[in-house]
Amino acid sequence: MRGRAHVYTEAPITTEEILPARRLTTDEAAVLAQHAMEGVDPTFATRVQKGDIVVAGAEFGSGPPREPAIWALRGAKVAAVVARSFARSFFRDALNNGFLVIECPKAADSAQPGDLLEIDLKEGLVRNITRGENFTFAPFTPFAMEILEAGGLLPYVMRQTSGASSA
Repeated sequence: MRGRAHVYTEAPITTEEILPARRLTTDEAAVLAQHAMEGVDPTFATRVQKGDIVVAGAEFGSGPPREPAIWALRGAKVAAVVARSFARSFFRDALNNGFLVIECPKAADSAQPGDLLEIDLKEGLVRNITRGENFTFAPFTPFAMEILEAGGLLPYVMRQTSGASSA
């Protein structure tokens, strides 16, 4: 996947900054998307394009666990977040929701706003096409990849149970 970088180096960026609590009035991703990253960049929702990548510093998604923050990013058509690190609950919730989060400190430190980034999950690489740089990250386990490919934990479980009942 390829997308333009939206870089936010201040850390940590909390779930409140990703999606303010006052915006938790719906579970519709398209509505939540209008407020994605509002606490950090009020213009984000008007500038983000399908497939863009958020690049962030350490402990992205810290604060109270808030799955709607993930739904807002996904609703804004963000392809992934590449960060120095993630709050554990945010990382887990993102995978459970089929949303791609990559811990790659060197890629996060190198990226500049507007850089074209490419993520290669099979190779475990973040490529900064603009700068001609490649950065490795720890690949996902096969189980995590299955969850991501299914679109999240619930769709994964539904596939498993429907396959078991038809066998």
